Amino acid sequence: MKVLKIIAWIVLISFVVIQFFPMDYNQSETVLQTDFMLVNSVPATVEKSLQISCYDCHSNNTKYPWYNKVQPVAWYLEDHIKEGKAELNFNEWDNYSERRKNSKLRSIIKQIENGEMPLDSYTLIHRDAIFSKEEKKAVLNYMKTLKDDLE
Repeated sequence: MKVLKIIAWIVLISFVVIQFFPMDYNQSETVLQTDFMLVNSVPATVEKSLQISCYDCHSNNTKYPWYNKVQPVAWYLEDHIKEGKAELNFNEWDNYSERRKNSKLRSIIKQIENGEMPLDSYTLIHRDAIFSKEEKKAVLNYMKTLKDDLE
């Protein structure tokens, strides 16, 4: 019983200590001129869908939930955001080559069609990020049109 008490105290103290390690938040007030929305004529419905379902992980400005203030959750979220931005950053869209844009559009289309994006782990908490059938169709049609225009 004494061992369990010691372990519980160690866990509690460790949890409290890790709360003091700050995070670099993915937040920026600046919308870059290279942003996907600025360089493309994005319909309002598609823009709204992308903002809600994609931009938290794939841009330079994440809207953090309240639980991001708690470690180790914040570390997990930051790692997830860094991976998402490394794969695709909508704020950097116009810096991509035509070939890379084409590749990213193919990937976006495929992942949305296969239900891989937005991630289930994201939509579990962000229920508004789930594409309705109409939103999914609108986003896919727009991305396909954009891809065809690049070719």
